[in-house]
Amino acid sequence: MNCPFCNTSDTQVLESRVVSDGQAIRRRRECNKCKKRFTTHEEVKKSVLWVIKKDGRREPFDREKVKRGILRSIEKRPVSLDMVEETVNEVERELLKALKEEVPSKVIGNAVLKRLKKIDKVAWLRFASVYLQFEDLEDFEKIIEANI
Repeated sequence: MNCPFCNTSDTQVLESRVVSDGQAIRRRRECNKCKKRFTTHEEVKKSVLWVIKKDGRREPFDREKVKRGILRSIEKRPVSLDMVEETVNEVERELLKALKEEVPSKVIGNAVLKRLKKIDKVAWLRFASVYLQFEDLEDFEKIIEANI
């Protein structure tokens, strides 16, 4: 591992710890030349997931896109960033366990909704309003009545 400060390959691992529910390793390193410290993360390379959009287009699965959607829905809500990261990890694991290379966007949205409903009802409703493309107040009323 090259030092990001001086680019030498002479670095040593000071500490390693398992993170992301056992799916990754975080390593704290020190450069033996410049003595600066930095952190690396090691993950198993996952198979490429393709998302099939509503219009038929295909694009690579982007966990950051899922995370951004969740972050918008929890804005000003008492939900921790750790909970968001855990939710994204759970959704990604669920998709990978299905052993399919292509996943409809609807499956991803439903997986997020299912988890948000357990975490925070307001965040769930916010996410649903965008994901299900609510047009007016009646759409909100229908989903709330159906889920009470």
